[in-house]
Amino acid sequence: MKTAPPGRDTTGPHPAGLALRALWARPAARKLLVLAAAAAVLVPVAAALHGSGTWPSALTVDLSKPLTGASDWIIDNRDSHWAFLYFFGHISGAIIGAVHAVYTVLLALGWAGVTAAAALIAWRVAGARVAVTALASFAACGLLGMWVPTMRTLALMIVAVAVSVAVGALMGLAAGLSDRTFRALRPILDTMQALPAFAYLLPVVLVFGIGVAPAVLATVVYAAPPMARLTALGLRSTDKGVLEAVESLGATGRQRLLTARLPLARRELLLGVNQTIMMALSMAVIASVIGADGLGDRVYQALSTVDVGSALAAGIPIVLLAIVLDRTTAGAAAGSSRPSRRGHNRTTGRTRRTTAWLAASAAVVTAALATGDKPWPDGWTVAIAAPVNDAKDWMVDHLYTGLPGIGGTADLAAHYTAWVLDPLRDGLLALPWWGALLLVAALAWLIGTWRTALTAVLSLAAIGVLGRWELSMDTLSQVVAAVAVTLVLGFTIAVPAARSPRVERLLRPVLDVFQTMPQFVYLIPVVALFGIGRAPAAAAAVVYALPAVVRIASEGLRRVNPGAMESARSLGATGGQQLRQVQFPLARPQLLLAVNQAVVLVLSVVIIGGLVGGGALGYEVVFGLAQGDLATGLTAGVAIACLGLMLDRVTQPTKGARDGA
Repeated sequence: MKTAPPGRDTTGPHPAGLALRALWARPAARKLLVLAAAAAVLVPVAAALHGSGTWPSALTVDLSKPLTGASDWIIDNRDSHWAFLYFFGHISGAIIGAVHAVYTVLLALGWAGVTAAAALIAWRVAGARVAVTALASFAACGLLGMWVPTMRTLALMIVAVAVSVAVGALMGLAAGLSDRTFRALRPILDTMQALPAFAYLLPVVLVFGIGVAPAVLATVVYAAPPMARLTALGLRSTDKGVLEAVESLGATGRQRLLTARLPLARRELLLGVNQTIMMALSMAVIASVIGADGLGDRVYQALSTVDVGSALAAGIPIVLLAIVLDRTTAGAAAGSSRPSRRGHNRTTGRTRRTTAWLAASAAVVTAALATGDKPWPDGWTVAIAAPVNDAKDWMVDHLYTGLPGIGGTADLAAHYTAWVLDPLRDGLLALPWWGALLLVAALAWLIGTWRTALTAVLSLAAIGVLGRWELSMDTLSQVVAAVAVTLVLGFTIAVPAARSPRVERLLRPVLDVFQTMPQFVYLIPVVALFGIGRAPAAAAAVVYALPAVVRIASEGLRRVNPGAMESARSLGATGGQQLRQVQFPLARPQLLLAVNQAVVLVLSVVIIGGLVGGGALGYEVVFGLAQGDLATGLTAGVAIACLGLMLDRVTQPTKGARDGA
């Protein structure tokens, strides 16, 4: 009879069993083991039935007939059906009436009245510096010869931003107070923000026609989600200790909301208003495609003749409007939280304001008498189109080729396409369709729950069912590469912006310009420098998405608990150690939100990329809108939204993931 080796306990568990048990105790390993077991059963069956190439044609659904039928029905019944006459018609009439009322007020005030009113309101709620900014900005709009288009755009944006903030705040309030509502609204917000505006312009136009109403509604769909997301983030990240203290005093749910949660979420609410304004104004040019007059129409018309100078002259007022609205609204919210002055200071402040109002009124009357009923005085304009076009030509002549060491911007674009985009696209296309689904399921489940993984897998599968698999892999390669560049640049810039108020102040106007300047304005210089193809599309996406990433990431790093930072410094941590071990971990929710915004903003520029050679889904959406083909445009737009939903699920950790839920 054999005996066990000395020191070996034959009654204990086998070492392999111990290792397997230890592995099973780790949530991530347990998820991978379960997924591997499921794949071992399902993958051979799927490969045997449908092969291991791209998405099988047997699993696709042709939606062209029902979508074409729906489009024809809308066109035939738009003037007679009760839904259009008594529901959509009233919505359209209310929007048109609101915009017309605001525009009428602006015209009645005149250039002097609008400028003085903007400066006085800014001074009253945000201080003298913002008042000077408002005064200079509105004056610049007139000097550029864009006063009337500016007033048209301002009227449209006032209504669109007001509706977007109201809708976004209500959605964010519901999501911030209820986990179930948050989970239900999350895919809706993802779809609203990821679905390209060009994709839903056609159905909106079919229902509401051409004009102001569809432009405002398209803007609201695009601009409301950031307000909802940031409102929910602020409410959900409220200090639990403060809430427990307020609750212990017997406060009701409404009192806790009004006295604790909303005041503590003020920074996120302000950032939400800021992002809503920026995104609403970035829609000005796209809205002009469906009949919205104003600055966007001027930009669109100028670029149709490849006149970058005239396009810039109309694009600059859009940026200036964004800066004025942003600074004024932020100052109003910040001023409401400051204690009121009493005694002599209050009397002095009231006297100064009264004097300012009287002086402004006198200036308005004098200016109105001097210029009559003209929107802007004749001769008070500055032409910048010719110098700008000359500067663009010089850049193309000197930077396109011949730069020492790098060859020129054309070579940079070629290297980026050959070394980054092509290998990434070829790798995604080489994946078997079931392998792509398995990879997405693994990534989403590792950082989320099984529901997160299921949503991601179904989103990717929906792309195949719609028959847009190969085009989506091409688009996905461009999006992943652009998001990676955006995050690297954004986090690199956000660190000094969070640590230095001076850097933050210097960056703020630059970020405003980047985020609000219509993509169409810098699209032609980008194409002139990089050529036609996927590289200029990536450059436009990075420029557009970078400001939001920098703002959100720097705000998160700046709001890290000062006590934690002080403790790290007292223990001798270096600046890099404080950043890696304290700031980044504590700012994780904001950093993840920055990743989310990078994804959705890059996806929103996919359509612009389709105009300059990016191809893939972006081109199909543009083609569908241009040809009035609802099936092609909407199907490609839904595929882009599914890509955004899938990317969100594989980049945003879910509560409960640690427990393997």
